[in-house]
Amino acid sequence: MKERFLLKDILPAAYNAMLGLYKFETTTGIAPLHRELIKIRASQINGCAYCLNKHIIEARELGETEQRIYLISVWRDAPQFSEQERTILAMTEEITFIHQKGLTEGTYQKALEHFGETGTAELLMHIITINAWNRIGISSHRIPE
Repeated sequence: MKERFLLKDILPAAYNAMLGLYKFETTTGIAPLHRELIKIRASQINGCAYCLNKHIIEARELGETEQRIYLISVWRDAPQFSEQERTILAMTEEITFIHQKGLTEGTYQKALEHFGETGTAELLMHIITINAWNRIGISSHRIPE
């Protein structure tokens, strides 16, 4: 597979708008490792090799363990994830698979319990942002570095 184009070269304004969302993420109350869990799980679901590679590397740099990285795709059966992380991963899956059921009421209520309304909205934006990046990466055939 050959890369088709780099968005930053073809549409710099669109790329900068996406970077604005990426920069927004650093201002939220969501822990950096939790942000990486979202990015890894969404990238697994969407099949974005570029983003999956990038965010596994970033998770490792933040101290994530190899074992937990291996278990993210089967988090429901792995006791290594906290209740907060399970809620984050459930939200990630439900929003990424929006065409199925969307964000269910049960998951939404758990998110409110763990993160409050602002934190839940922040999680939503993190999930939406990585899904957008995944679609850019897949459509432009980004190759892992």
